[in-house]
Amino acid sequence: MVVDTGSDVSWVRCNSKSGLALFDPSNSTTYTSFSCDSAACTQLGVEGNGCSNSQCQYMVQYADGSNTTGIYGSDTLALGSMTVKDFQFGCSRVEEGFGDWTDGLMGLGGNAQSLVSQTEETYGKAFSYCLPASFGSSGFLTLGAQTSTSEFATTGMFRSKQSPTYYAVLLQGIRVGGSQLSVPSSIFSAGSVMDSGTIITRLPPTAYDALKTAFKEGMKQYPQAPPTSILDTCFDFSGQDNVTIPTVALVFDGGAVVDLDTTGS
Repeated sequence: MVVDTGSDVSWVRCNSKSGLALFDPSNSTTYTSFSCDSAACTQLGVEGNGCSNSQCQYMVQYADGSNTTGIYGSDTLALGSMTVKDFQFGCSRVEEGFGDWTDGLMGLGGNAQSLVSQTEETYGKAFSYCLPASFGSSGFLTLGAQTSTSEFATTGMFRSKQSPTYYAVLLQGIRVGGSQLSVPSSIFSAGSVMDSGTIITRLPPTAYDALKTAFKEGMKQYPQAPPTSILDTCFDFSGQDNVTIPTVALVFDGGAVVDLDTTGS
């Protein structure tokens, strides 16, 4: 399943029109769909999509244009040796933009519908995860507070009062070619949304301009190329056998440093 810290409703393919049905609720003796006037349906808010055959309908639209719609219900969820009774999730009937590469999505946001909130009594609404270093390796997802983090560089996450779904992290600086940009840390004081489902990092204009200037200085041996769509800092490597790109790193609260991959992945 897709792990998404930027949304709340978890869902799996159920009798999907895509032909990739993975869960048939009619074969489960513990599955229940919510009625349209139930508290769980009302709690969906903007993610609710009305009523069909007296069953609560959910709809989630993601920032990249992908979406899912279906029936909102509950069943028993197995997490390793633990079970979560009456776990609320969506039975997706239609998905757009997901192809056939996922079984569904696990919502880890901060609102009531997320897996994190629904397991709060057991795990204290805490989780951590580590992304794999490559496609051939594995990372981990841990529910509950970590007792030991000595093996990892970590930074804390905090909640947004304006948008309770989202988590934020505190960026303190940016390094280019090993040198930290002359940008005051105060411009990052509001925090940056940490969203596992977003592929583009957005910076405040002051930090972005400083980053672009420093990066161009580190690339001055190569001629610039015309912009490509939203990518406005491009270079021409024609005839170059070896290309040297200055390192770019993000420095987070607590001293965690993330080196950005030169491929952008």
